[in-house]
Amino acid sequence: MYSDRNTTGFPVDVQISGMGVVSSIGHDLTTFTVSLAEGRSGIRQLDNRCSTGMGATNIIAGIADFNFSYALEVCTSIPPTLKRAALRIARRAPFAIQTCVLSALEAWTTALLHDAHLLPESIGLVMAGHNTTQNYQYQLHEAFQQAPYHLSPRYALQFMDSYLLGVLSEIFKIRGEGFVCGGASASGNVGIIHGLRMIQAGIVDACLVCGVTADLSPMELQGFNAIGALGGKHFHDRADLACRPFDTQHEGFIYGQASACLLLESTTSAKCRGTVGMARLLSGAIRLHASSSSEPNLEGEVQTMRTALQRSSLEPGNIDYVNTHGSSSPLGDKIEMQAIEQVFGEHFPNIWLNSSKGLIGHCLYSAGVVEVIASVVQMRQGFIHPSLNLDTPINNRAKFSGPIAVRHPIHTAMSNSFGFGGINTSVVLGSIPQPKNSPKQDR
Repeated sequence: MYSDRNTTGFPVDVQISGMGVVSSIGHDLTTFTVSLAEGRSGIRQLDNRCSTGMGATNIIAGIADFNFSYALEVCTSIPPTLKRAALRIARRAPFAIQTCVLSALEAWTTALLHDAHLLPESIGLVMAGHNTTQNYQYQLHEAFQQAPYHLSPRYALQFMDSYLLGVLSEIFKIRGEGFVCGGASASGNVGIIHGLRMIQAGIVDACLVCGVTADLSPMELQGFNAIGALGGKHFHDRADLACRPFDTQHEGFIYGQASACLLLESTTSAKCRGTVGMARLLSGAIRLHASSSSEPNLEGEVQTMRTALQRSSLEPGNIDYVNTHGSSSPLGDKIEMQAIEQVFGEHFPNIWLNSSKGLIGHCLYSAGVVEVIASVVQMRQGFIHPSLNLDTPINNRAKFSGPIAVRHPIHTAMSNSFGFGGINTSVVLGSIPQPKNSPKQDR
């Protein structure tokens, strides 16, 4: 079909054509949307599968009751050919890979690519995340110690993060450029930005960007607990109160699980196949602040947001809403709030703020992709999702949503993700007017 090789020197506009998500508040985009609007929390007591027994918090926003084969069977929007390919390739894959396959199928079908004729070489693939199958390896290691020669040969492929790259490229017959990228908790945004750049450079016309579920083992959970990063220590009996972004009683992040995928596409390619996008991806920025630690940095966050704004050709007063990183970490929340106030200046009190982590926990590698999807959902539906447990905000000038959703139009949005190792990212989104006869929620 159309090839958008950028040899003209003119900017290439990029849109989000499709989205898919599997999370603690919904195993599909429709359920996820309803849960956001109603303020449903996916945070629960930690199940026995992940219980560390080593003093770490027992609270998690986990993907519960997930059955890959059943999810494929009941989803009527996925073409039978794709269902058969997914089942054949991923039926015995680790949990993190199966959730990502399902969210990728949803992004692909909501973008209507199953009915399109894009050249396989014109589609790219980005896997955002690293060390994604830690719990799978942990469980196999226990069995390996008892019977090393019974280790499945599939492990030689499945322990590599790049295995998912092969799985998805085989299911969707993708033959363009593809790679795995990591940036700790900023991995999702890093992946989105690299997908954006590939399209803008004319390397591909469309790109599937997948934020992979972080399936942590007890070792990773205990590691986070040991450095004081986990929250919920004073909320063992009330898991729903444990995640408190920007509240004075915040203690640390609550581990969340989610897989999320975006189908990015040049607007020219989308128009050629008669598809209206869900949102525009205006810009993105990645900045380091030269640190190997877990601590946030005010200057790094400020410069990243300003760079993203500059690249979007928007002024601070043009932004309607910020989906904050808002991890519920005392220092992290404090620094981000200072950074947002500094970047937006006199416009700060007028910009709506919330943190999706208050509902879904901190999804780590996939957080950026999940939260961009949350931003697009709110933009398309015209609401600001609730800010749960925000009893006493750390900044009284900030314009947070309350315990129920606020009806409000969003034309432009920013989404922040920051990661250990001094990684700062921001992306800027713009709305797309929808045809009057087009459903807003999903396709």
